Amino acid sequence: MNDQIVTLNAGSSSVKFGLFAVANPWPRLLAQGQIAGLGAEPLFEARVIGGESFEKPLRGETQEAAVHFVVEWLDEHFAEGSVKAVGHRIVHGGMDYAAPVVIDDRVVAALRELEPLAPLHQPQGIAGIEAARAAFPFAPQVACFDTAFHRGHAFAHDAYALPIACYDKGVRRFGFHGLSYEYVAHRLRAIEPVVACGRVIVAHLGNGASLCAMKDGRSVASTMGFSALEGLPMGTRCGEIDPGVLLYLLEHEKMSVEALRHMLYEQSGLKGLSGISQDMRTLEADGSPQAARAIAYFVNRIRMEIGALTAALGGLDAIVFTAGIGEHSARVRREVLQGLDWLGVRLDAGANARGDFRVSDAASETAAFVLATDEEAMIAQHTMKVAGVDAASAAA
Repeated sequence: MNDQIVTLNAGSSSVKFGLFAVANPWPRLLAQGQIAGLGAEPLFEARVIGGESFEKPLRGETQEAAVHFVVEWLDEHFAEGSVKAVGHRIVHGGMDYAAPVVIDDRVVAALRELEPLAPLHQPQGIAGIEAARAAFPFAPQVACFDTAFHRGHAFAHDAYALPIACYDKGVRRFGFHGLSYEYVAHRLRAIEPVVACGRVIVAHLGNGASLCAMKDGRSVASTMGFSALEGLPMGTRCGEIDPGVLLYLLEHEKMSVEALRHMLYEQSGLKGLSGISQDMRTLEADGSPQAARAIAYFVNRIRMEIGALTAALGGLDAIVFTAGIGEHSARVRREVLQGLDWLGVRLDAGANARGDFRVSDAASETAAFVLATDEEAMIAQHTMKVAGVDAASAAA
């Protein structure tokens, strides 16, 4: 019987999953997939590594129902395996969780208290936990936090200039996308160990977007802060904004708190700027002035934040692009890097168009790379260790 680990990444309208065989040095991927469009027109998609792909429309599933469907599919196609642990991506760990933990009722209660800090993600992550605990009652459940990688920042990169009592109560910069950054740091150390030991900015550019400044593979500063709204504009989130604008909208435009929250999280960013779409692929294909304007704003903010993080690092040795836009949009990479000549970046246009691993030319003082992230693999690795699943015994 094969020992296995299941990973779950429950979002606002989707559930992503992975099935891994317990192995050294890293768990080995057996299957992966997602149910997207929850609450509207859900679509189940999955593929067995080295085998078939599957696709099936579903009805308006909840996160719990989606997890149960995933479990049934895994039971049907991998009945010979034994699930030893389940790992969950949890967006916010707050002040208490700086490393993955085995989930119990106390942990779930603590995570619920953090729901206001990540309203699009935290409730769904908890729903995934509850569904998985019911589906796998004898398997340890492990929470892996997107904020954990950024813990330990210096006070100057951790605080806001508010009364210090706010900082003491937890109003501080947490940073997110940590599982992605941790995986990229690991892969970069394996592929380019000299670069990985230096000063690196990783650009996680997707529907959610942020930058992380790393030194010797450790997070020094991030563009995201107290919530997943801060920093870069995103698919539907606003990014950097003058807090006076929020006061104006509340006081003079008489927006309710709920209406303001909805606008900031779900109607802003690329979608709000363009009036067309939150999807970079759609905007690039559209060709309208509105789409071009939104892309230009996105690129400009990335350049500005790279400048700030370079200052935080005291210089820069490499830039790494990852996530959906970072890995697949040659246009965004080109326009970002062409504005960074002052950092000694020299783009290799052909390599960038092909999406090669290295997209800077040989004469570039600052290297630029494209590296696929894998949050599920990072979750599986943490889960195997924290749950005490023994890879040596599994192999035997």
